[in-house]
Amino acid sequence: MSQSVNVERPSSLQGATLPKWTPWVIAAGSVALGLGISAAAGLDSSIQWGLMAALFFVLGSYGVAVRVEGRRQAKDRLATSLVWVAFLLAVIPLISLIWTTVKRGVKVFDGYFLTHSMGLVTDTEPGGGIYHALIGTLEQVGIATVISVPIGILTAVYLVEYGRGRLAQAVTFFVDVMTGIPSIVAGLFVLSFWILILDMGPSGFAGSMALTILMLPVIVRSTEEMLKLVPNELREASLALGVPKWRTIMKVVLPTSIGGITTGVMLAIARITGETAPVLLLVWGSTFINTDPFEGPQASLPMYIYQQYANSVGTGAAYDRAWAAALTLIGFVMILNLAARGIARWKAPKTGR
Repeated sequence: MSQSVNVERPSSLQGATLPKWTPWVIAAGSVALGLGISAAAGLDSSIQWGLMAALFFVLGSYGVAVRVEGRRQAKDRLATSLVWVAFLLAVIPLISLIWTTVKRGVKVFDGYFLTHSMGLVTDTEPGGGIYHALIGTLEQVGIATVISVPIGILTAVYLVEYGRGRLAQAVTFFVDVMTGIPSIVAGLFVLSFWILILDMGPSGFAGSMALTILMLPVIVRSTEEMLKLVPNELREASLALGVPKWRTIMKVVLPTSIGGITTGVMLAIARITGETAPVLLLVWGSTFINTDPFEGPQASLPMYIYQQYANSVGTGAAYDRAWAAALTLIGFVMILNLAARGIARWKAPKTGR
């Protein structure tokens, strides 16, 4: 007995779809069209043709998708193209900044520049370096970090693990207020108390106290958010085994969130590394090497950049030193971030089967 089997071809529920290379073609066409219009209109600014190319890319992506894929998919294409345009608008200035700093900073950036000061070199003469400013920045930022990190982390632990009632609300309120304090206000506060009232004189430690005020709210806020992300099940499991709460915090909660805490600390350090106003008020600056942060004026990289740029009128030597110091500052922050990522990955709890 023979049986006949009827096989039906499955119906396709998917409509027409644009090829994957379509966005690249539209982008290339948009750039060409923007350049063509700029050349025809005599526009010299690259920003103008870039904005026109971005507009043509968004409109072109939407128009092609409407004709081929339909309005529903075209809206998705429109949102995707807007995300790409926003991403490029954010990345291009950053790349341009880094490229300009590297291009102009490498002119005098060498071993001599890093190991010599401006003690016997005037701002109009070539030579000199940032050794004195580099020492000042490392000491001032280091002291501020040593002071603010323990206080900030312990404050966040109190707010998350113990804080209840009006005291916790007051601490949270003042931390939020400190987050928006301008750096010049922190510098004026330390200036009035440390230098004018106590008559202690300018020093690197005075600048570190102002930088500490700026670091604390960032560390407290970032650490608080990271501690809140730790699952309560981990705390309950540790407490169920009879482990005291303080030991649970030390051995379970903090190691679990150490990656985020380290990132927050690095963000705080990156913020204060480039601060100029508190240093200008409290440290005063010096062209000579001063390794004692508790006695006498001291230099720092942000103030060195400001002074060299302010004195670069009519001379290229100070201008080149300012860009080289800016390159050093960017490299310093980059090294800190790489170190933070390495520490966070090293101290993060190991996961596995």
